[in-house]
Amino acid sequence: GTGLGFSISLHGTDQVSCVFLGDGAVEEGVFYESINFAALKNLPVLYICENNLYSVYSPLSVRQPAGRRISELVRSIGVESDSGDGNDVMEVHAKVSGAIRSVRAGDGPRFLEFATYRWREHCGPNFDNEIGYRTEEEFLRWKERDPIVLFENAVKKGFVVPEVEIAEMDSVIEREVADAFRFAESSPFPSPSEIFTDLYGK
Repeated sequence: GTGLGFSISLHGTDQVSCVFLGDGAVEEGVFYESINFAALKNLPVLYICENNLYSVYSPLSVRQPAGRRISELVRSIGVESDSGDGNDVMEVHAKVSGAIRSVRAGDGPRFLEFATYRWREHCGPNFDNEIGYRTEEEFLRWKERDPIVLFENAVKKGFVVPEVEIAEMDSVIEREVADAFRFAESSPFPSPSEIFTDLYGK
């Protein structure tokens, strides 16, 4: 993503490279190299950190000092940073929109840290609370702050979108997902001859 930002800068377009990462990524050396390079070259990059408190099964408390804010850490490198509630759709939209405007105005890279939570296992579709790396109480506390449910309730309360329209959207999405599963499960495996198809641009 940082390399893409460098390419955008060289070509002089108004594009912005958006890099999504988890809290665990900031414990890797390449993260600091990338942020430093973006700051040095004033690159049009927006880094968005989804801080869900866990790196695979390790909580933030065993990986970083208590009280540390990742956004403050990044600010000390020279990149303007902010943090917010990742489960508040409107707050996320406002902060991302503002950051994009700043980057496009030539103000350099931006970093946003959003507090959120992971419902399912690190990799895969299942629940994994029985492993014991997090408590059921913590899970349920965050579940009450499901961003989709919160946003849906907000638009219903404000009468922005009628309830019947939301139900219709749900139905359309469920059909699309069901159709995608049917297509995938009924499709043959690709031929081995296709292994390099679309791998490299011409």
